[in-house]
Amino acid sequence: MGQEESRTEKIDTAQIQELCIMFLKECPSGALHLHEFKRMFGVQSSSPEESLFLETIFHSFDTNQDNTLDFLEYVAALNLILRGNLEDRLKWSFKMYDKDGNGKLDRKEVKRIIRILYKIKLQTSEMQMTPSEICDRLFEVVDQNHDGQITLSEFMEGAQKDEWVMNLLKLDVNAASWVLQNCSKVP
Repeated sequence: MGQEESRTEKIDTAQIQELCIMFLKECPSGALHLHEFKRMFGVQSSSPEESLFLETIFHSFDTNQDNTLDFLEYVAALNLILRGNLEDRLKWSFKMYDKDGNGKLDRKEVKRIIRILYKIKLQTSEMQMTPSEICDRLFEVVDQNHDGQITLSEFMEGAQKDEWVMNLLKLDVNAASWVLQNCSKVP
């Protein structure tokens, strides 16, 4: 349980080329801005939670923090989402949770993402816990030294030893299908 690789969605070269051509059509300047990123994924009129989640994703891929994704950042993001292995996806998830970038997750950071996820998808699932209860359980299972912070190694180990934690921490278990489905909506 949890030790095995998650199923990796297959995407062929033609689909990647199509996504790259779409980038060039959408961003002839070579820079993808947040509002364009949201438009690509059809989030303009969606809920505030989905918008915030996409902003968090966008900023996690903006490695030089210039508030745009250049072509290389875009390709790296696609590669991670569409072809990344479990370890890479978990490291990316950790980065998404780690809002202040200090390499440790505190309860505030974890609750922030859980609240967003709860409103987007956990609330409609069979989850019978509140965001606070989810956060408490997560810290119970993952925070090995009980210091109120989760390091990357605790995050990785916790995800791999507990299936419930794994499903929560990897954020989007079907990322490739989501990207392909939403990108195909772009005219």
